[in-house]
Amino acid sequence: MNVRTFKEIRRTYGYDEVAIAPGAITINPELANLDFTIDGLTLSTPVLASAMDAIISPKSAVEFDRQGALGVMNLEGVQTKYEDPDEVLAEIVSAPLEEVTKVFQRVYNAPIKENLIGERVQQIKKSGAKCAVSLTPANTKRLAPTAVDAGADMVVVQSTVTTARHKSRSVEGLKFPQLLEMINVPVVVGNCATYDVALEIMETGIHGVLVGIGPGAACTTREGTGLGIPQVTATLDCAAAREEYYRRSGRYVPIITDGGIRTGGDFCKSFAAGADAVMIGTPFAQTTESPGQGYNWGMASPDPVLPRGTRVNPGLKGSIEQVLYGPSSKSDGTMNSVGALRTCLGYVGAFNIREFHQKAELIHAPSIKSEGKFLQNRG
Repeated sequence: MNVRTFKEIRRTYGYDEVAIAPGAITINPELANLDFTIDGLTLSTPVLASAMDAIISPKSAVEFDRQGALGVMNLEGVQTKYEDPDEVLAEIVSAPLEEVTKVFQRVYNAPIKENLIGERVQQIKKSGAKCAVSLTPANTKRLAPTAVDAGADMVVVQSTVTTARHKSRSVEGLKFPQLLEMINVPVVVGNCATYDVALEIMETGIHGVLVGIGPGAACTTREGTGLGIPQVTATLDCAAAREEYYRRSGRYVPIITDGGIRTGGDFCKSFAAGADAVMIGTPFAQTTESPGQGYNWGMASPDPVLPRGTRVNPGLKGSIEQVLYGPSSKSDGTMNSVGALRTCLGYVGAFNIREFHQKAELIHAPSIKSEGKFLQNRG
């Protein structure tokens, strides 16, 4: 019987379905170099903290810098809408769960106070820390120059789904080549999850690409719209675009896997799939320095028409330093992610992340989390 299909369904992979095969040669973990460089800006740890109000304030951004990572501050959130953001954060945290979406919509409906943009950036810069800021495409042309003039070291242009070609009935939208002429700092653009879109974004001249649609613990985009590609496949596809663009142009554009990382294993698999750095949300919301006091919520939670996020309560686990470097009081892989990456590079025999891209073999392993774990799974 000849059966015709309307569409072919492609097999894709998330973190829990793959494993990293050990290498033929091993090295001591301390020999691994984890530096991440983007357009001349170098981090000793290849980690960005998500631009979520529950995670990044000027104070926590300074601590991320102290730990070698980079906190990204949301310039369209409470830090730039309220003189006293802590009071507003406390209201969000204390709201009953059934009322929290309405609270989000009211709180985030307040206008951005442009004077606060410079003030918040300067709070970070006065400490000597690097400062990264996040804006949606609609506000980037208007607000990014203000942030850069105040000292911002990186601009992240971020929306749920970003493409190099966007059509609307409104006035001319954001054009990335024009933006690059306006500001002289690295520009990271996201989010995307496919080869073609990543390649087109790179061709605009931007300096980095965020990869991931809907995997975050506080994001409900996948439930609300059905959109999303599992993170391992999304990272592999966008890394392939990076390699093709590098072959064509000789310019290397890093990709940053954003969302869905819960454990050191997820962290390592992101780099094995081709990430140059990762952006992490909820695990940092669990740190003692987090403005959200152990709560987190998605950036699209306040949308007045179709909220695509919710408030989650993962609780407090430890400091930023512990989540990144340990010492860990947990055996579940949720702390000391950088130590896990160093160890994994050692097991694969890679001296740096670029070498890890080449040497790390990912295998389909659907039983990787259950094999031999009867007693653990029994509780």
